[in-house]
Amino acid sequence: MIIEEVQGNKKNKNIPWIEKYRPSTLDEVISHEEIVATIKKFNEKNRLPNLLLYGPPGTGKTSTIIALAKQIYQNKYNQMVLELNASDERGINTVRETIKGFAESQSFTFTKDKNTSIKLVILDEADAMTAAAQFALRRIIEKYAKTTRFCFICNHISQIIPAIQSRCTRFKFKQISLDVASSRIKYICENENIPLDDQAIKSVFGLCSGDMRRVVNMLQSLSLSTSNSNLEVINSQYVYQFTGMAHPDLIKQIMEYLMNQSEIQKTYLKIKAILNEQGISLQLLLTELSTQLLGLNVLNDKQKCNVIERMAELEYRLSICCNDQVQLLSLIGIFHEVLL
Repeated sequence: MIIEEVQGNKKNKNIPWIEKYRPSTLDEVISHEEIVATIKKFNEKNRLPNLLLYGPPGTGKTSTIIALAKQIYQNKYNQMVLELNASDERGINTVRETIKGFAESQSFTFTKDKNTSIKLVILDEADAMTAAAQFALRRIIEKYAKTTRFCFICNHISQIIPAIQSRCTRFKFKQISLDVASSRIKYICENENIPLDDQAIKSVFGLCSGDMRRVVNMLQSLSLSTSNSNLEVINSQYVYQFTGMAHPDLIKQIMEYLMNQSEIQKTYLKIKAILNEQGISLQLLLTELSTQLLGLNVLNDKQKCNVIERMAELEYRLSICCNDQVQLLSLIGIFHEVLL
């Protein structure tokens, strides 16, 4: 028994946290209370329809359907569920061979609960499927309606053909709020002994743009980085340094240099020194500056539009491998010209 427990602990340590902390039941899914409640009702009344879950990444779409499938099938999960994601071939041959073959194979699970005898096909990142493959699925969905249910998961519903959309019950997953996410982050931190303060939690969530998958991955990285250090508390400053992102105070300082420049050469040397010391790329700086620019009261709307348009051109030039130093001078010149 002791040997089994030690082996079990080793396995848990090797599991990525996004799988370790993935909800195993619908009750563990955070946020989206209305969607979860509706899907529970479908399951309880044995009326599970074909589903289309869409929304931003890291909002719990895949976790919700997997939690439902595990709740329905339990130890029969591998026999009754077919999962396909973007790493698999998503052409018409996959539909004709893999999906159709799974749908027409006979289920050997006979119980009073109709849902447990109905197989489930989960198509993650369905918006990556070709149009021909989606058209081929229309007939398969109808032909095997008595034995198989389909769940399409995507980020952009516009990439799913109307014929598929009309055959599914659609649920939109909105981005998880900080209030809801912070409780889950604190739970993981307590469980893994990560000394994160409240400001650091906000920074982690903000840097990940509300993507809980990225949040959990960042927490795992932070736990490994602090395991060999003597940090009592991880603060916001450490989070920004660890991720290589620009701290908001630093962006404000650069914005002040751009807005109050007396000589272009001095402004260039100051900003270049900050970028080199902090290891911040010019492309990242442009992204952060555009956010700061919206809340700037010194410039009027026309001036802001002019700056944003020219910064977009600058970002395009950076994407085609133009010299960073030249483009930094160009950025300084944009503000210098607007402020004249």
